[in-house]
Amino acid sequence: MQEFHFPNWVNKFTLVLLGSLLLFGGYMATVLYAATLPTTVNVGHRPIQPVPFSHKLHAGTLKLDCRYCHNTVEQAAHAAVPPTETCGNCHGGNRVATNPDGTPRDLGVIHGDSPLLEPIRASLESGKSVEWLRVHDVPDFVYFNHAAHVTRGVSCVSCHGRIDKMEVVQQVEPLAMSWCLECHRNPERHIRDPELVTTLDFVPPEDQTWEEYGAEWAKKLEINPKTNCSTCHR
Repeated sequence: MQEFHFPNWVNKFTLVLLGSLLLFGGYMATVLYAATLPTTVNVGHRPIQPVPFSHKLHAGTLKLDCRYCHNTVEQAAHAAVPPTETCGNCHGGNRVATNPDGTPRDLGVIHGDSPLLEPIRASLESGKSVEWLRVHDVPDFVYFNHAAHVTRGVSCVSCHGRIDKMEVVQQVEPLAMSWCLECHRNPERHIRDPELVTTLDFVPPEDQTWEEYGAEWAKKLEINPKTNCSTCHR
């Protein structure tokens, strides 16, 4: 009986196959690692920022609207980190205006000499952005559009919690796929009048539960969230 020998190309094919399996395994491990980073799924993640900005003071006590700083949430997919010029509107250093009679007038800068705000003043002078640290993040393979949610009655509270009560911002929701799907399948609890999305302490009328109130607005806005994979994985 003649002895059978595999052709020589089989050796190369085997090496290519093993290499491909290793690369695929490495890719899947990287995806899994990225999807389980603290900035993605860990509730309680609260990085220390280069400037100790207090949302409790600005959004809570001073009642600044979220859109004053995050001014792209109604038009763009990303909630932009405010440029230093926005901070400079209140904390910009020695700014002088002119009175009607031509005499100089101090604009009354808030905490203009505070050492904690030195990175802001340095950024205004150099034009280099402050290196803020991201608190809420999702993997790059996930598409999330802020404008699509904010303009359809989903409040900042639904994803970010009571920001107006946080001295240091932290992640309060897991941002996991199951969490997103639960909201898309049962959106009523998170829907409100779009005019009230930044009213963080809003509660529905006494004669309505959250579900009844949300269902009413979901009907008005014709809310029907998609749950197919291509909604977020494009």
